[in-house]
Amino acid sequence: MVFWIWALLIVFLKTNFISGIELTFELYDNARDCFYEVIEKNISVTLEYQVVTGGQYDVDVVLEGPNGDSVYQQYKSQFDSHTFVTAETGSYAVCFSNEFSTFSHKVVYMDFIVGEEKPLPNIDQHITVMTLMESSLMEIHQKLNTMNDFQTHHRLREATSRKRAEDLNQTVFWWCLTETFVILITMVGQVLIVKNFFSDTRTVHYGRKC
Repeated sequence: MVFWIWALLIVFLKTNFISGIELTFELYDNARDCFYEVIEKNISVTLEYQVVTGGQYDVDVVLEGPNGDSVYQQYKSQFDSHTFVTAETGSYAVCFSNEFSTFSHKVVYMDFIVGEEKPLPNIDQHITVMTLMESSLMEIHQKLNTMNDFQTHHRLREATSRKRAEDLNQTVFWWCLTETFVILITMVGQVLIVKNFFSDTRTVHYGRKC
């Protein structure tokens, strides 16, 4: 039991050394937000994003290199994942644009992973065969990463589904309110029309006959 506790503590400590950005931000209408990261050459980089709420759940995404060249570009995309290896050292920019939208703002999730997370320190310099504890730590590390990815995507799906359910509920509410108003207007109109049919509007004149 003590072994597994120490193993989990070590893995949790090692998960903080990977570089990158993971956040959820609000992208306003007619807005463009960019995030910058200085990355060395020949480093594996993964960009993953998803529009959680807002409008048609779409956004323009551009990933630019240090010289301003386009590494990745998508228009009106809902979600995607892109992995590439940096060709040169410099500042890379990830830009999300909602400039095509006039009224609706979006909530966007982004995960920008730079480099590969090593399950154990100095694993590349390991010469001898890994011990049982090291093998167990690597397995725990992989399982935790899988669980973390699963929980993240589960929360994103839950947030998206909740927002769509709220929008549907609001649409149904206003539709029912409109139908109720139309039914009341129709009912009052029918009552007035039927009442008009049975109303005698003729004028009777009384007088002596000559």
